[in-house]
Amino acid sequence: MLAATCEPFTELWRDFGPAGHWRVPLSHSSPCRYFWRTPSAHESTTPRKVSNHVVSGTVARVDVASKDRLRAVDLAATVGISVQQVRNYVELGVLPPVRRTASGYRIFTTEHARALTVARRLAEGHGWSRTREVMAAVHGGDLPAALAALDGGHAELDRERAEIRRVLGAFETVLAGPPAARPAPRHGARIGEVAALVGVRTSQLRLWEERELLRPGRTPGTNYRVYDEAELRAAQVIALLRRGAYPFEIIAAVLGELRTTGSAQRVRAELGRREQELHTRSLRRLRGSAALHDYLRGRGDVG
Repeated sequence: MLAATCEPFTELWRDFGPAGHWRVPLSHSSPCRYFWRTPSAHESTTPRKVSNHVVSGTVARVDVASKDRLRAVDLAATVGISVQQVRNYVELGVLPPVRRTASGYRIFTTEHARALTVARRLAEGHGWSRTREVMAAVHGGDLPAALAALDGGHAELDRERAEIRRVLGAFETVLAGPPAARPAPRHGARIGEVAALVGVRTSQLRLWEERELLRPGRTPGTNYRVYDEAELRAAQVIALLRRGAYPFEIIAAVLGELRTTGSAQRVRAELGRREQELHTRSLRRLRGSAALHDYLRGRGDVG
């Protein structure tokens, strides 16, 4: 008997030892060990590609039509999940439908292993929710729906990237022409005083408050608006950005960052870091989409 070892989770070519012997798994517990045996009279001696995880109750050959059957436990082990998760993925459509034996056992194949690998790669870039949607559409025969879901994921990144760049541009505007520091009165400034300092009408300040860009306090009893130094600074930033035609949602993002960090320079650095993270996410999403394309081509769904 001739024994050898192989790398886990790889595919091997069924090749021949001396006098046309076959290399087959030695045991269930160690599918990467194999030995040579002589094919019986009814078995073909043509080399065929099989998986090193093809382990059945006997060492008889696996028919090509069975697409190299896998045990559920071996399929789960390829990506480190439980057998129950494999069953769940079948029900969700993440994996292709399974056939059953006459006794009711599920029949898993190397096609399921490929689908599982692709799903994991897709999830790294697109997340599990979108991955389930895409894979279920593929296995349900609705390729347009799968492509639409993928397009939606890439469009999300495009919108995020555009927003980051616009916010960065707004901060560049603030840094290039910072409003002159004008301290508010010790007990706060009234709305008319703020309007005069900023150079806008009081109606604009009320509008900005309605849009939750400004958060003035209120005096006890009279309920008059009172703007402290932080709110006066916010009003000046809003006025500056509105003159640059920035939309309110971008201004809200700028003010939110400024209120969190207190420094436009720190905010700019943080936004730059987020932009780099977005590049990384985009590449992961691209790799997932490429893996899906290879899977579709292997299934014959695309040319």
